[in-house]
Amino acid sequence: MCELLAMSANVPTDIVFSFTGLAERGGVTGPHIDGWGITFYEGKGNRTFKDARPSSDSHIAKLIKSYPIKSEVVVSHIRQANRGCVSLENTHPFTRELWGQYWTYAHNGQLSDYEEKFASTRFNAVGDTDSEMAFCWIMDKVVAQFGDKAPDDMLAVYRFIAALADEIRALGVFNMILSDGEHLMSYCSNNLCYITRCAPFGKAKLIDTDVVIDFDKETTPNDVVTVIATRPLTKDEQWNVLGAGEWKLFKKGKLLIG
Repeated sequence: MCELLAMSANVPTDIVFSFTGLAERGGVTGPHIDGWGITFYEGKGNRTFKDARPSSDSHIAKLIKSYPIKSEVVVSHIRQANRGCVSLENTHPFTRELWGQYWTYAHNGQLSDYEEKFASTRFNAVGDTDSEMAFCWIMDKVVAQFGDKAPDDMLAVYRFIAALADEIRALGVFNMILSDGEHLMSYCSNNLCYITRCAPFGKAKLIDTDVVIDFDKETTPNDVVTVIATRPLTKDEQWNVLGAGEWKLFKKGKLLIG
């Protein structure tokens, strides 16, 4: 299956360290060789980089590992294809516009008997993955529930999405990351964990490659950064493991729901 990576922070922060570890799983320490992608939010805009090549052998991935793009919300994915061919249009994360915001989504898992359930009208899949069809279905359901204007209570929106994710999980494995550029939601089917880093900061070493960082030298005492991943990325930190059906919602690095 695929692997997920996401970040929520209270200040613009780069994800070079975590992405360096994830990229190794795309062909070196893991079998996820069927493409990768990453989306960085900057205000209301975002920039997305995708490649159908393995992340461990991608010139674009090398750029991401060497160029510290600062962002408060990041969503990333490395793919091991099971539904849909290996192609750029099937590479996560996927993005759609709703309520004047870009929503970004990535999925790890495999679903069955979903074609009829995921019939949608306003949002349509470009590729042929179960993942993108599920995303479009979620977005359709959100519009049907809340209308064409964003509600004042965005937490209610995410609680509704969590209920939809419960329905999807009945069709197979559904680990999901979803963001509207402000909030970051993680939903677990079987493999998802997170860590929130805040003062006092220490050192951390990646599991997948010999890279060490001293966060105390890279941060300020007020920084709060949460990283979500399919599996822990570091050896010497305590990651929080989510259970089946459990979900979390973060904003500016801090836990809102969960």
